[in-house]
Amino acid sequence: MGRYTGPSCKKCRREGMKLFLKGTRCYMAKCPIETGKPAPGMHGQRRSRKLSDYGVQLREKQRLRRQYGMQEKQFRLFFDRAAKRSGVTGEQLLQLLESRLDNVVYRLGFASSRKAARQLVLHNHVLLDGRQANIPSMMVGAGCTVQVKESKKSRELAAKGLEASDGRGVPTWMSLDAKNFQGAFVRIPTREEIAPNVDEQLVVELYSK
Repeated sequence: MGRYTGPSCKKCRREGMKLFLKGTRCYMAKCPIETGKPAPGMHGQRRSRKLSDYGVQLREKQRLRRQYGMQEKQFRLFFDRAAKRSGVTGEQLLQLLESRLDNVVYRLGFASSRKAARQLVLHNHVLLDGRQANIPSMMVGAGCTVQVKESKKSRELAAKGLEASDGRGVPTWMSLDAKNFQGAFVRIPTREEIAPNVDEQLVVELYSK
């Protein structure tokens, strides 16, 4: 399946929860989840039947994948990488997802959504440890610095992102110097700190079949 180009809010309605795909709009009263809009499709308003164990696992996987804005093939590669690591596979997967460059840019507040952060990276507005980085899936290690390029356009885009994400706050495992448009990925976060709105263990069970 190719890249989805439809309305982002339709994904949230399908999953029945906020995936925070549209930045500030997700915090507004007109958010479809806040207004109680049903799932998309002609049968969206019908009472949904009880899901099978597989159905529950699939929905959790879709929620996590869509939350980080990844396609299935790439998401599966991240899971396979997490499965090869020592430790709890679900926690390793979340830590890998949080270490993606586009996610770090989003978490630091330089973009209002992960989609906007991905565009910021793709269009060469971001530096990783002082070097140009234009691959959203690049892994950011503990102690690495992420900075917005010293160009007028780059700083203007990042300033808008910082303004839009002002009330969101910066995670405890990162540090931000907003004045200099620079942040640091101080350390790898724990499962409790990431706290996504999904049960990653169900994702592990789905892919382990």
